[in-house]
Amino acid sequence: MRRALEGATTIQKVKALDELMWRAYGAGLIVEAEATALSALFETRKQILTTHAQDAAEERATADRRRASQAAARRGSAPRSQESLERRRRWAASGRLSPALAARHTPGEIAALSVVAAEAQARGDCRLPIGQIAALAGVCETVVRNALREARAHGLLTVEERRLTATRSDTNIVRIVSAEWASWLRLKQSSTPRGSGCKFAKPTNTQRLIKNGQRPAAPAQRLPGGRAAAQAAPESRSAEGR
Repeated sequence: MRRALEGATTIQKVKALDELMWRAYGAGLIVEAEATALSALFETRKQILTTHAQDAAEERATADRRRASQAAARRGSAPRSQESLERRRRWAASGRLSPALAARHTPGEIAALSVVAAEAQARGDCRLPIGQIAALAGVCETVVRNALREARAHGLLTVEERRLTATRSDTNIVRIVSAEWASWLRLKQSSTPRGSGCKFAKPTNTQRLIKNGQRPAAPAQRLPGGRAAAQAAPESRSAEGR
């Protein structure tokens, strides 16, 4: 019994030996003094194994935390390229949030919300994936989620989840519901100039000229010398007069 107890490496084996010992005592195979001594050995062995199990569990947890920390250190944060920084700055400076609304968010969140606003202006709502919004705005997905959560908490927008199955979902539908933000976007859109410095020609209404008894000017014909026929006509008439 003692040798079996010394070879027990788990608490379950010690408990099984303890039960076996007390059955042997009940059957009169072991005297009371020996049963008492063995019972004390069983309790000591249980405490030792329990301590070893706790120490082993703590060591495993420490090793797991160390490996996770090392993996995070190797992975690091997402690299910020110059292009992503420029995209974030452009979206943040696009003016799609009024100064009062922009003051509630970080520049990265402003860029993400500006992408959402631009999509909502073009299509009525935003159905882009989180990853695509992050890529367009030059930020990470966490910043996009934080921006949407803060904007929803302030009543600026709603987020409709579209569950397909228990494990699959379609992209969320983000709608702007803030009257202040919607008015600002309409004002921003109406104040944006059309084109970029181009001048649109206003054609002459020839039908109105004909109705008033006027004839529209004939198109100028090019002469071999490079001058227009309409410019050369007065010169020819003056020569005939002489």
